[in-house]
Amino acid sequence: MDGRKKHGVWTLSARPVGVIATMKTLVIETSTAACSVALIQSTISGDTVIASAHEVVGRGHAERLIPMIAELPDGGRANRILVDCGPGSFTGVRVGIAAARGLAFGWGAEVHGFSALPLVAAAALAVRPLLDNLAVVLEGGHGEVFMQTFEANPLRPAGPFASLRPEAALATLSGRAAVGNGTRHLATLATDLDLTDQLPEAASAILLTGEFIALPARPIYGRAPDAKPAASKIIAA
Repeated sequence: MDGRKKHGVWTLSARPVGVIATMKTLVIETSTAACSVALIQSTISGDTVIASAHEVVGRGHAERLIPMIAELPDGGRANRILVDCGPGSFTGVRVGIAAARGLAFGWGAEVHGFSALPLVAAAALAVRPLLDNLAVVLEGGHGEVFMQTFEANPLRPAGPFASLRPEAALATLSGRAAVGNGTRHLATLATDLDLTDQLPEAASAILLTGEFIALPARPIYGRAPDAKPAASKIIAA
């Protein structure tokens, strides 16, 4: 999704003219089986994705993320970093946030979070602008999916996200089109659905606005972690 954004309704930064003539934003997306990065340049004329990379790595985010960032222009150095905070892969999300915080510290950059759910919704609506609403369905683990519905024009959540069994997600769909890498679980339950299998891509962050890109850079958990700390043992003196 390289190129200058159209329609003139989006800026990655509400910066006063003359304070920062050119701003760069590094986007890190590691919440699914994909590892994705993008470098977005913002000027008073608009925003442009100047470089991006997207690989399906499974669980290899720790090995691929930093090399992918290093291959961007100027090693991906930016004034600001946006990182996907989930919900999604526990390991992938933590790898992305750790990298974002480390780079932000080294570069003196600001860091903010976003979620893959509106990211995927924005990308899908850009391709299908006639849709009034849709559902994003992402892999959730343990046979569940992370699901959230969105309204279009402007993009806004129709409700909170939830971790659901596929049967419950299908019931919640209510005839909407669904997009995301969790839609395969719905495809086995019905044949007359409008489904698109899609992974989030960092470059799609150019479509997000406002509070969607102003989350704290900390994990968003869709369900409780698999491993829980053991209860502390009290030893009597």
